[in-house]
Amino acid sequence: MPRVGRVKLDLIIKNANVLTLNDERPQARAVGVWNGRIVGLDDDISELPAARIVDAAGATVTPGFHDVHNHMAAFGQQLQEIDASGFTSADQLYDAVAAAAAAEPGREWITGSGYDQTRIGGHPVRTKLDAASGGRKVMFIHRTSHMLVASTAVFEAVGALSPSFPVPSGGLIERDGDGSPTGLVAEQAMTAFRDLRKPFSEADLIQALGLAGDRYLAEGLTSVAEAGIGASPLVGSSPVELAAYQAGHEAGRIRLRTQLMVAMENFHSVVTAAADDYHLGLDLGIRTGLGDDRLSVGPLKVFTDGALMSRTASMTENFCGHDHAGVMQFGPEELRDLTVQAHRGGWQLAVHAIGDHAVDVALDVIEAALSSRHRPDPRHRIEHASVVRPDQLERFVALGIIPSPQGRFVYEIGDGVAEVIGEQRLPWTYRHRSFLDAGLVVPGGSDRPVVQGAPLPAMQAMVERRTSSGRAFNLHEGVSALEALKSYTVDSAYASREEHSKGRIRERFHADLVLLDQDPTAVPTEQIGATLVLATLVGGVAEHDPQGIFAG
Repeated sequence: MPRVGRVKLDLIIKNANVLTLNDERPQARAVGVWNGRIVGLDDDISELPAARIVDAAGATVTPGFHDVHNHMAAFGQQLQEIDASGFTSADQLYDAVAAAAAAEPGREWITGSGYDQTRIGGHPVRTKLDAASGGRKVMFIHRTSHMLVASTAVFEAVGALSPSFPVPSGGLIERDGDGSPTGLVAEQAMTAFRDLRKPFSEADLIQALGLAGDRYLAEGLTSVAEAGIGASPLVGSSPVELAAYQAGHEAGRIRLRTQLMVAMENFHSVVTAAADDYHLGLDLGIRTGLGDDRLSVGPLKVFTDGALMSRTASMTENFCGHDHAGVMQFGPEELRDLTVQAHRGGWQLAVHAIGDHAVDVALDVIEAALSSRHRPDPRHRIEHASVVRPDQLERFVALGIIPSPQGRFVYEIGDGVAEVIGEQRLPWTYRHRSFLDAGLVVPGGSDRPVVQGAPLPAMQAMVERRTSSGRAFNLHEGVSALEALKSYTVDSAYASREEHSKGRIRERFHADLVLLDQDPTAVPTEQIGATLVLATLVGGVAEHDPQGIFAG
């Protein structure tokens, strides 16, 4: 840190309502920045010169927001294709396909994502996609990313028109009574379909990541965690996807901090010394923690089940109105071996588990991993942790597991989830308050593009606990506005093992800051989501500044 009178600060922000989220000094009026770091507050910097002094005119400054679970590449790709998330009928989707076909007669592929069968009256149908597209290859990814629908040309390219086509365990290709595919494909069966468009080129990925990053910065996000890179039927865009992130950072196209979870399918046998006591991993011994404060390797992403909206989450009892209880994508023994090996190899685990049966399996395999070798502070996580019974909550605490839910789910998909969960299981669904009361850290994540990913509307959803129809959804799980803000700052930094450098405004921390037009912890709850992001700073540099507040 600079000495008084010897170094000129790069920036001082004054006349601000600074929410530091540092319990020792929770509020301030001024922040000093030097060499990308916070150097002090208020009187600490009052006598120091600065290259630039910005008068915030009473605006609120918070630590930059951190999303611990998003799909950045997928979101960037979605920004360049048909966005079906707002469609309320299947005809709207077919019309969009027809318009795309008419606009580019020579186009081979028409792609889109974000459709919700509960909003448009069912899944799109293969033959109607054929008619709308003029026989082109058409593929739409469901909003959960756990299902897709495709046209006949896609099924022909895969070789899956015939009912004799082999469907992998944990997958589904829906067929009519005569064996013809309806167009719907789910879970592990998606691999062959999605592989038709993979791997995406490095240039295409950098373009997508840059577009996504620009949107994130405009929403106050200064760092995100990508929830799965590499070869995978559900996530990942290329077996060499990390190279696109590295090149994007080097070219200045990715301007916020990124942590990358590695999808479990990329693990393979590795040769190690007998004393190392693990045999699965990545080449060169790459593991959680490699990288720097701009780009780093995060947890290993492990999959168990599907999703609630696709009715593929693995439950202990059937979904309401259905004769099944979802699916497991991998068997317990395979998951146990993988997680034990990853834990022994030094990885943090991020285990996707949505249904309560999947949560049982996730708890079991993490417990097995922890028992296999003592490691200080491994911070293993269960991603989503959507349906958690009271007995399971006790195991979270006993094992020191971090639940990683998505607060925005309540608002956007809560109505559909309540319908298939039923009254008995509803109180266990999308917990937050009960996690906090149990002493657990609850980070903020979006799972974007499954739902809208802007942090401030998500914080409002965490507090209000109401669906888009206005229905109360477990009001007892609501949190305060300050607790919601901590989820996207302090708690997210902890879950990503970065609590010593971000998540708070304090000396030596990264100068990752958001300037807001109002204090989200002080306004009426219904106004939190409407809070405007005036500027976003990463390492003291204004990466989003539409009004030119930090120009000059």
